[in-house]
Amino acid sequence: MTYIEAAVAAVKASADLIMGSFGKELSVDEAKHHDIKLALDRESQDLITSILLKEFPDHALYGEEGIAGNQDSDYQWIVDPIDGTVNYFYGIPHFCISVALRHHGEIILGVIFDPVAKELWTVEQDGPAFLNGEVIQASPRTKLEESILYVGCGKTEKAMETGLPRFKRASLRARKMRMMGSAALATAYVATGRLDAYVEARISLWDIAAGKLLIEAAGGVVELQPIEGSDDAYSIIASNGKIPIEEIL
Repeated sequence: MTYIEAAVAAVKASADLIMGSFGKELSVDEAKHHDIKLALDRESQDLITSILLKEFPDHALYGEEGIAGNQDSDYQWIVDPIDGTVNYFYGIPHFCISVALRHHGEIILGVIFDPVAKELWTVEQDGPAFLNGEVIQASPRTKLEESILYVGCGKTEKAMETGLPRFKRASLRARKMRMMGSAALATAYVATGRLDAYVEARISLWDIAAGKLLIEAAGGVVELQPIEGSDDAYSIIASNGKIPIEEIL
């Protein structure tokens, strides 16, 4: 089984698992003011882990729900078992599973699966980006006034200090604004040309690892800035590479 075949098998198995419980009463591991951790998050990651490490036992895995495998490996799978957990918990059909593979620190593969819409995004290094097997491209739009933007405002005080002014500037310039609750799907939508940009002051690597490669393969651009003092947390500015995104930053 190739890397991409294993990743697709893993996200589809996870999708079968989580869709079996969608819309039903769920076991909550941890409820915070701005977030929810479900037992199903762990179950989904455990299932993905079992599939990937069975095929590649010498690889490492790093996910939202912890690590597994050989942490000294040059190959590291990066997993978000349910991106959009709060949406999922409230029965909002906008969430996905995201898997990426990093080799010597560089993302070489990405897979994002939306099990509700049955949309599967795949990409490999130096290749095109695909949605359900069809090549996709970022949008050709060049004007903010014609664009749809996703600008996240963050959850922390510091992130809001950056995000809220950006949201205001973008709202005054863009055709429409969206905040939909899944960073991975936001990146996939930029790669597909549905959104023209996605900007967030703080996001975790597992949220955007696969989407970063998708956007770049589809002709867009992604800028990540590490958050000082936080491992694998970043600010992200992703766009089609054509709109003047700097005007809202």
